[in-house]
Amino acid sequence: MLIVFVVMYMLLTIGVGVLASSFVKSSKDFLLAGRSLPLYISASALFATWFGSETVLGASSKIAQDGLYGVIEDPFGASLCLFLIGLFFAKPLYRMNLLTFGDFYRVLYGRKVEVVASIMLAMSYFGWIAAQIVAIGIIMQVTLSIPKEMGILIGFGVVLFYTFLGGMWAVSLTDFIQTVMIITGLLFTLYEVSQGFTRIIPILTSQPAGFYKFLPDMNLKDILLYVSAWITIGLGSIPQQDVFQRVMSSRSERVAVLSSLIAGFMYLTVAMIPLLLALFAKAYYPQLLKVDSQLLLPRMVMDHTNLLTQVLFLGALLSAIMSTASGAILAPSAILSENLIKPMFKNLSDREFLWITRACILFVALISLIFAFIGESIYELVGSSSALSLVSLFVPLTTGLYFRGSNSISAMSSMLCGFIAWLVAYILNSDYSLLIGLFFSVCGYAVPSFLAKLKGSLEKAF
Repeated sequence: MLIVFVVMYMLLTIGVGVLASSFVKSSKDFLLAGRSLPLYISASALFATWFGSETVLGASSKIAQDGLYGVIEDPFGASLCLFLIGLFFAKPLYRMNLLTFGDFYRVLYGRKVEVVASIMLAMSYFGWIAAQIVAIGIIMQVTLSIPKEMGILIGFGVVLFYTFLGGMWAVSLTDFIQTVMIITGLLFTLYEVSQGFTRIIPILTSQPAGFYKFLPDMNLKDILLYVSAWITIGLGSIPQQDVFQRVMSSRSERVAVLSSLIAGFMYLTVAMIPLLLALFAKAYYPQLLKVDSQLLLPRMVMDHTNLLTQVLFLGALLSAIMSTASGAILAPSAILSENLIKPMFKNLSDREFLWITRACILFVALISLIFAFIGESIYELVGSSSALSLVSLFVPLTTGLYFRGSNSISAMSSMLCGFIAWLVAYILNSDYSLLIGLFFSVCGYAVPSFLAKLKGSLEKAF
């Protein structure tokens, strides 16, 4: 029965992709869905941006091991990101009428900064996509008893197919369907596991002392690590192409702002469900905490629920992962085609550019597949991806929008200083690599800006 459901679900998703391809008449349709998404689809797409393997499998395993303190990064940091986008970034970015985030860096800072920023943007996605592919393999292995490698290839092929065909239209339409599936499946699963929600209070109150610790100890190390957890996705995912595409695909500036805020609220509330389920799973399988805690939820559902709940949970899980994976594949592909490849050709037609973008989708997907087979935990893959964009791209984005006197030297210095400092600290296995990178990114921007102003003042004086 589960195999039949998986096959039918995959065929439905492919069908939506084929349908979406009929809406694609230009590159703008393919990359931004013609900037015509209504509020309910736009909010669903933004909600589904990161509600994938990290939220359902990664965060649930972290709370089972480390308590509430272990999931600051996601879902709390991820929700913060969506709220901040709605409050401070959606409106000014929407007004700029750009195709990609790389275009933002070109308009404000010039072609050289655009190239470096685009490379940073594209690099930040491979680990993220790989995390979703790994998660699909885990689900197939636990629920259908097929090898993880085969599950990876099946899920990878389906996501690649409908993204290749329909672009942002396919991503948006499937995101809406998948959002409904996620919420329905998770609620239904929680209802059965908690015996009609009656066991929620007992399981919450049965956790050990310190399990719900939310604030750090008042020492410098804990405070710095706590801040890092909040800003990894909270700030690091603001300068990301997948979020940008969803904001820019909204039919109006108002829809862009409201959908971000609604998505933030949805994310924060719906993400609590897999965290609750993890507490029940931990009670059933304490031994899995030391083996592979990412298997906690799938194993509990397969062993302790009826067939209907298994189908709904599997649908929710596949929906969450596929919605994130499709958007994550499209995002760097748009950057590569628009900001790195297109400028190399003169008189490129829109149709030719569209096929270049589709070729980039194949390239990004294959590189990510290699990352998936190399192997790393879901949580680590996603965290590394967000860190890269934070230390290299966040400062030039924010200063470009809100500070006068932005210049290309400051932006380039900020990106390179932040990236190099983070990479060195990361290689040295520093606990503070993210904060070190962000600090050098700020300094890399501030010092050239100060020197430029000082030079201007001296020239005026003399």
